[in-house]
Amino acid sequence: MPTTRRSLLAAGGTAAIAFTGAWGALFTASAGASARSAPPAPPSGGYGPLVPDPAGLLDLPAGFRYRVLSRAGDRMRSGEGVVPANCDGMAAFATPAGGVRLVRNHENRTTAALRVPPVEGLTYDPAALGGCTVIELCPAGEVVGERVGIAGTAVNCAGGRTPWNTWLTCEETEDTAGVAGYAKDHGYVFEVDPADPRRSGAVPLTALGRFAHEAVAVDPVRGVVYETEDAFVKPFGLFYRFLPRRPLGGPGSLRAGGVLEAMRVRGVADLAVVTEPGTEFPVEWVPVPDPSAARTPIRFQDFGPGGITHAQKLEGCYWGGDVVHFVSSFARSREGAAADHFGQVWSHDPVRGRIRLEVVFGPATDVRLPGDSPDNICLAPDGGLMVCEDGGGAQYVFGLTRTGTVYAMARNADDIGTAGTPEWGEFAGVTFAPDGRTMYVNAYAPGTTFAVTGPWH
Repeated sequence: MPTTRRSLLAAGGTAAIAFTGAWGALFTASAGASARSAPPAPPSGGYGPLVPDPAGLLDLPAGFRYRVLSRAGDRMRSGEGVVPANCDGMAAFATPAGGVRLVRNHENRTTAALRVPPVEGLTYDPAALGGCTVIELCPAGEVVGERVGIAGTAVNCAGGRTPWNTWLTCEETEDTAGVAGYAKDHGYVFEVDPADPRRSGAVPLTALGRFAHEAVAVDPVRGVVYETEDAFVKPFGLFYRFLPRRPLGGPGSLRAGGVLEAMRVRGVADLAVVTEPGTEFPVEWVPVPDPSAARTPIRFQDFGPGGITHAQKLEGCYWGGDVVHFVSSFARSREGAAADHFGQVWSHDPVRGRIRLEVVFGPATDVRLPGDSPDNICLAPDGGLMVCEDGGGAQYVFGLTRTGTVYAMARNADDIGTAGTPEWGEFAGVTFAPDGRTMYVNAYAPGTTFAVTGPWH
């Protein structure tokens, strides 16, 4: 079999990808770094080959080690029940005592075996099985608490942190009351206060729209909230911005409402047709006719003679430097997309009012990296990126350096189970401790949360 970048990485090597100069904007801000600082460069070839884990859980480069923080089915220290299944998006927050609180999504549908336990005052819809849990770590990294952050929500996929240190958890569904036994409408964003979930409660932020949310990112200067829609069936999802009435108003301020708009790139109905990194377009923001989607899902609504711009599998959304980044995980012409790719990373500069294609993965360049679909992405303290794979076969966390090198950072150790299929699900929720010394990541199924330490550069 000819050597491809994918097979090279599977063996522990590295590969370089082409990107534009603007790609450096992805790496100009990370935890504790200002937008104009230049973090130390990561190692040119990554951290070396992955070493097989004798315990059969997580393969890492030499010098790195992991700790299992939480497993689905274990008892939570709060006594509220067992750890739920399907661990997904996650963020890390500093505690006053020098520890860390991890807020972790659980992407539970109605078939989930382990629901988020309903807790009085924290449950939106008792018929829904998803939500968030909060893991509290002491300064030494040991688990000292684990509890429900919100319950009674559905299909909590990704989300985003706010400048005031809360977590916005997103429902990736459009199900309404009466569907699947739900008592209430779903498809909303909810705010979770990791320090005290009862302060945030279980209140849907209805003004942010009702659709299959994936992730959000908040502009820390203007307070604008950007949102991605994970709709992989035509018509595909939209990229949104929400203009709050109380921008940067702190916990609970998004309940005051605001204006929801969708991005239009004139002449581009599907972002998949753009293939050249560095391509830029001016954008327009069009008010969403009915954010509540009372009768018609938003992506089906009439946005006027100019139409609206769609993209298949809009996933990660994050703020870095002076721009917001968003990911289209893949596009498949056989499913109705205007072209094929294995992943795009876009940036939007709100000052210039333009979007820019920063990098595109395959298929013409045989780039199936970082994986068969980049999903959750976070900025790493070394100035690079960590990318969770959500594709077929063995699952990886890949690193991308600022110089364009792609390297394997972690791999599900038991790649192939007895049935000939991956034993583990995708990686999700990659995030770093505020001090940058620990990477946290979830194995989606069976739900497991890892802490990874080692010689981070």
